[in-house]
Amino acid sequence: MVCLHIENATLNLPSAFTQVHKDECTQCFDNQDGPEGIDVCLTCFNGGCLNKERHHALTHSQLTGHALAVNIRRITISNPNKRNHDDAPPQKISKIAIVMENEEPTYEYVTKVRCYSCSTEESKEATPQLNAIVDAVMNSLSSAKQSEVKAWEEVITPCEHTLCLVQEEPKQLQGQDLAHCADCELNQNLWLCLACGNLGCGRKQYDGSGGNNHAIDHFEKTGHGVNVKLGTITAEGTADIYCYSCDDARVDDNLATHLANWGINVSQQQKTEKSMTELQLEQNMKFDFSMTTEDGKQLEPRFGAGYTGLKNLGNSCYMASVLQSVFNIEQFQSRYNQQLADHALTCTTDAANCWHCQLHKLADGLLSGRYSQPSINDDGVQFQDSIAPGMFKALVGKNHQEFSTMRQQDAFEFFQYLCKTIQQKEHTTKNDPTKAFDFMTEQRLQCGQCKKVRYQKDQTSCISVEVPARRKENTENEYEPVDFTECLDTFVREETVDGYQCPSCNEKTTATRSVKFSTFPEILVLNPRRFAFINWVPQKLNIPIIFPEGPVQLDKYLSSGQQPGEELLPEDSTEPSSSTSAEPSFNQNDIDQLKAMGFSENRCKRALLNTGHNGADIAMNWMFEHMEDPDIDDPLPATSSNTASAGPSEDQISTLQEMGFSAQQAKKALHETNNDTERALDWLFSHPDDNGEMNEQTTTDSASAQAVGDATPPFNYKLDSFVSHKGTSVHCGHYVSHVYKNGEWVLFNDNKVAVTPNPPIGEAYLYFLKRQ
Repeated sequence: MVCLHIENATLNLPSAFTQVHKDECTQCFDNQDGPEGIDVCLTCFNGGCLNKERHHALTHSQLTGHALAVNIRRITISNPNKRNHDDAPPQKISKIAIVMENEEPTYEYVTKVRCYSCSTEESKEATPQLNAIVDAVMNSLSSAKQSEVKAWEEVITPCEHTLCLVQEEPKQLQGQDLAHCADCELNQNLWLCLACGNLGCGRKQYDGSGGNNHAIDHFEKTGHGVNVKLGTITAEGTADIYCYSCDDARVDDNLATHLANWGINVSQQQKTEKSMTELQLEQNMKFDFSMTTEDGKQLEPRFGAGYTGLKNLGNSCYMASVLQSVFNIEQFQSRYNQQLADHALTCTTDAANCWHCQLHKLADGLLSGRYSQPSINDDGVQFQDSIAPGMFKALVGKNHQEFSTMRQQDAFEFFQYLCKTIQQKEHTTKNDPTKAFDFMTEQRLQCGQCKKVRYQKDQTSCISVEVPARRKENTENEYEPVDFTECLDTFVREETVDGYQCPSCNEKTTATRSVKFSTFPEILVLNPRRFAFINWVPQKLNIPIIFPEGPVQLDKYLSSGQQPGEELLPEDSTEPSSSTSAEPSFNQNDIDQLKAMGFSENRCKRALLNTGHNGADIAMNWMFEHMEDPDIDDPLPATSSNTASAGPSEDQISTLQEMGFSAQQAKKALHETNNDTERALDWLFSHPDDNGEMNEQTTTDSASAQAVGDATPPFNYKLDSFVSHKGTSVHCGHYVSHVYKNGEWVLFNDNKVAVTPNPPIGEAYLYFLKRQ
């Protein structure tokens, strides 16, 4: 007898775009490989565990009223075997994507349907409708795979330049014409211009490999943008096509005809070089940190609570390393593990898209120790299953241009983005753990002529410091070690500001500027910058940092504020004029980071302004693309005071109100940021206790920002963790985290966790220092 809930159920089959959470529970990392499997709701396709303590499947049914679920348990029946693929012609390359492996030969699936209202179990064959929806669930692409494939895919399409390609008169290119670059002797990574038949070598890469840029040089001289990479052409008419006019990979639907113009018969071609797709995917697994000591002994693995690794999802080590460091901090453990322990009992939001659900799931997975139990592989080596943070990665990177992809990213930028996102999600709870990072800097500006000064305070959560580069004698790539304190000395040193428009002298003079700490945070996050631009190519410099033993004392970097006898500079000129203007405000950390690369301050500000103040890395890319702009060094466009005085629009106020702020708060934030909605949102999150009241003294000066951090010495810090990087650029290579736990340094290298006797502290890319 089939229960009434099954007989009367109206069940809709999942579409190709439905998120089906059949791999693991949305609230914890229990998955279909466990002894009880997981239950997938047949109404909304949520995945829930059956653990007696957490019982997330039961809780989901009670909160939603969804009675029916299919239990899925996956059993390994054999080791994966390589399959012999037929010699089918290659598919036309139109996207960069992971090829999904067929799991059927490896696993067997056991299913049963559960009714939570009746506490009964049925076979999926109980009714035709039930059988159909269970089969649809089993055959669907899981939400994890959907996110993975979507992030990997990079659709490549034709463009107007490939569709409307105009070629010169036909001619037969001889073997010697195709043997090497027309401008050098390189014979690999060669690109054929489809417009005129010129052969040029490819770009210089960050690591110095690649070509000599002769294909690009040819494009800049002639405007011929469409090129094909020799060695990637197949008899089926596929190849790597690149349009320099679009600066992007493209498809040429008439490739065979276009190649025939130069006497190249597609049917006789054979692929001899790896495509850009293959090279990009191959790069993902190239870098790794050694899991052995200097004498060749295997590092001792660690298991249990607080020692859980994070599986690499494909170029996700930048995220994993930051998360391991962050979740070693007490404030994050308290907020997302203890405080949210019962969150699932009352949450009615889709768990996969609930920020608090996913952060608690991550904290529980990392700290509980359930997923860090020792197993033995075929070679007798201990390992742990660890956890795959795919659901969290999909959520935190949602709609972000870079973090939603599967490309390698900068760990420091991800840390900043993570903090900003948490601040936004926690602004109504007053339980923001990122406050542990917050502190104030004080900038001192002094006119060289009248000697008057100005002080400005800014709130930040991290600093980026330059590491002085001193090359060793008679070497090209070796550098002298630098003391950690020298990096901080460089950060606070005075710098000269030429062409300063002094409001007191009312003329352009030379000024000096310096920055110190106005307050100190509980956790100081510091990024040492070790790169330089060589021939306009950013290269990482291997400069070792000598880290002090014992406490790191920072008292001398505390600012002293206005001193007796110092006269303050007046505010900028307020002469009545319709053209009265002020320069937009900038993040000084971003400016310092860009200036360290050798760019002028004016160019740095212009780049930040044109990229919406989205960080130094995006601004740097803009700078490279606009190096030859005739107005690159012109004075910045000023923000007219009329713009601010006109007041914000109703749409701007409504946008901020939708984020949970009052109209009064929205108006003040827009006033403080010259009616820039995005910057106003940042202002609101950095002023959570500001009720929006304004008076005559309200100005756009950030000195009015709420003080955060502590200004009471002593300021002694101890290294809590650090993120290291191997590779020639922060956008390629591999990141790991070293965390100090229970009196020893522990290496978190993706899913591998082990004690390391000699952590490379001097090579760190990101330091997390805890105040003692």
